[in-house]
Amino acid sequence: MIYDLVNPWDPARNPADAFYHRLVMGAESVLDVGCGTGAMLHHAREAGHRGTLAGIDPNSAFLERARRRDDIEWVFGTAAAMPWEQEFELAVMTGHAFQCLIGDGEIRASLAGVRAALHEGGRFVFETRHPQARAWETWTPSHAVEVAGVRVVHQVESVVGDVVTFTETAYATERHVLRFLDLPVLNTLVTQAGFHIDAQYGDWHGGPLTPASTEIITVAVRH
Repeated sequence: MIYDLVNPWDPARNPADAFYHRLVMGAESVLDVGCGTGAMLHHAREAGHRGTLAGIDPNSAFLERARRRDDIEWVFGTAAAMPWEQEFELAVMTGHAFQCLIGDGEIRASLAGVRAALHEGGRFVFETRHPQARAWETWTPSHAVEVAGVRVVHQVESVVGDVVTFTETAYATERHVLRFLDLPVLNTLVTQAGFHIDAQYGDWHGGPLTPASTEIITVAVRH
């Protein structure tokens, strides 16, 4: 699948993947929200995880590929409409998927769904691109990259407030919309949803948030 070529899961080489892999392997029960093709959970099983693993995604084609393994629970759906109640000690949302939640209402509903799926004291870990880094300014054809022999080109169409619309072209062109939440807005939404923020990092090695940070990596705990 083209998605897996452009977005390979490789904890040995990718610091973000390594960060999440450590978390997953250290938790008995894990929910991957926006699991895509299931690569992270597949890798966890292959690495010896013997606990409960589950993934949910709104893309049926991705889930079809994820279901190559039947020792993991796969569910078609969104974070706002999940079937679990207090079943997991860890939920993660990787690959900047949290930024695909655009409106405040959608974010609140998704956070409520994640909270409901977690045990009391369970953790929700996710990342967003820090808006101060203005990553979208490099999403131009002149910054095209080649991944696994595939040329990937980004082109921004609009920036309206904290919402960026752009296209990504590999073999085909897809349009995406992302929200770049600033830190105070993000933290307000998370805490109002019934979490407390246990930690926030500015890089994948656990460094603090600084004026140079390109990521906001959040560890939120259900209370």
